[in-house]
Amino acid sequence: MQPSDTIGSHLCERLLAEGNDIICIDNYFTGHKSNIRHLLSHPNFEIIRHDIVYPCMAEIEEIYGDPLIHPQREDYWGHVNPLGIRSCYDEGKRCAESLFMSYYREHGIPVKIIRIFNTYGPKMDINDGRVVSNFIVQALRGDNITIYGDGGQSRSFQYIDDLIEGMVRMMDDTPDDFTGPVNIGNPNEFTIAELAREVISLTGSKSKIVHLPLPADDPQQRQPDISLARNMLGGWEPRIQLRDGLLKTIAYFEEVLSRGGIRR
Repeated sequence: MQPSDTIGSHLCERLLAEGNDIICIDNYFTGHKSNIRHLLSHPNFEIIRHDIVYPCMAEIEEIYGDPLIHPQREDYWGHVNPLGIRSCYDEGKRCAESLFMSYYREHGIPVKIIRIFNTYGPKMDINDGRVVSNFIVQALRGDNITIYGDGGQSRSFQYIDDLIEGMVRMMDDTPDDFTGPVNIGNPNEFTIAELAREVISLTGSKSKIVHLPLPADDPQQRQPDISLARNMLGGWEPRIQLRDGLLKTIAYFEEVLSRGGIRR
């Protein structure tokens, strides 16, 4: 991940608050400097603007593809179309885990792999194309809310603070020989249509829901089994549920939109 993107910036804040020194490399390709501007004067924070040709990536639940088991456990190898329209994205995540494990076996350097399920919260970009930010921005602008397919496909939405807590516990509280992978996500499952209706309700928007064709290979269900996270990460589980997390995220986007979409 990049320190200037949504997850990376929250993680930097948490690690700095715990007294860690942080040196980051970022090309700002998927992030925004405004997310870390307040950290630039911190004595323990440094950032180098650079493009890493061979990046390492934090994994996300795309490794499971369009899963045939539900919920998804870490020992499930996934169901991915290697030639489909989503193949580069899905297979890229799977390849990254393979490379991490090969590096671990070759060099014995501690490696930690987490599988991040849908995460949302402040510092998301208004144009990042993710479903939570899309729905909130469309609702606040009074635009139609676009659902692909009938909206019956399900996802599990995790607030950013819960993810950061899980990441820190994975780094700090597990033995060096425990590599994971570990699912980090909220096991509460909602359909996309339910999410759209909740966003409309919380924003008081007059937006209408419209349906567009479902993209090829779009997963029908996503729900993490977090038993391993509970066992290995000191009883970790999400604390912030969807309604409360959406209210915090809506407040953030209201502020951004009040400035014409400009992030400070």
